[in-house]
Amino acid sequence: MLRIAHFSDPHLGPLPKPHWRDLMGKRLTGYVNWRRGRADHHRMDVLDRLLDDIARAEVDHVAVTGDLINIGLADEYKTARTFLWRVGPPDRVSFVPGNHDAYMRETVPGIVHHWRPWFLGDGVAESDGGYAFPFTRVRGDTALIGVNSGVPTAPFLATGFLGSRQITALADELEMLGRQGLARLVLIHHPPFDIGFQKRLGDHQELAAMLAKVGAEAVLHGHTHKGTQREIRGPNGPIPVIGVPSASAAPGGRHEPAAWNLVTVSGAPGAWRIDVERRPVT
Repeated sequence: MLRIAHFSDPHLGPLPKPHWRDLMGKRLTGYVNWRRGRADHHRMDVLDRLLDDIARAEVDHVAVTGDLINIGLADEYKTARTFLWRVGPPDRVSFVPGNHDAYMRETVPGIVHHWRPWFLGDGVAESDGGYAFPFTRVRGDTALIGVNSGVPTAPFLATGFLGSRQITALADELEMLGRQGLARLVLIHHPPFDIGFQKRLGDHQELAAMLAKVGAEAVLHGHTHKGTQREIRGPNGPIPVIGVPSASAAPGGRHEPAAWNLVTVSGAPGAWRIDVERRPVT
């Protein structure tokens, strides 16, 4: 049995004070949105209570499915690295990026430089370099497979994309892990179904079609800021797709208040069981 804490979208604040040169292009709209309401919605005292509850639960592993930051300022990446260490050491915490983490093309290297230890696969040295997805980490009888849907987008878009190379590599990895008799949990920021033109995973249909053939025991995602449990088709029955609210969402806002999911994997090959307990912040 493996007990996993899953949370997402903390959108760490407060936002560092930007230089006017930092607010060119997409960052300007993001900064205005933060000042006009997102700063009040994403409260760090709420996030603190969520992390305290995870610590009390004494889970085996933590899965973080993206959007640590907001508009890709250099100091945001440094702050988020400190935050990840607070959540746990890299061998106990698995992370995949979201669209806010890859806010602009020139900021993507910050993900690798500051956060790479938390998305290194088993047996991959930090000195190897690169930004390789998918990654796989095996913990007991469970494999966590992380993919990267966070790509830079135009203003007013929060879409994601995997690409054929990543989907093919994920299929190969899932097939191999299935033959080994492991329970397979896919970690991704964007969900593998349509959530509207401005926010969807651009190749969600291709991902869902691959999972229908190859299978997985569950998909854990963020992005929607909603606690949801849906299903997509798998080769031997439905695959649960589990979303979670923003980890810092204040109560009384337009989105669901903060919560995390306690995901318990039990059973045996061919008869895995995925149980989900919603843990709201109190």
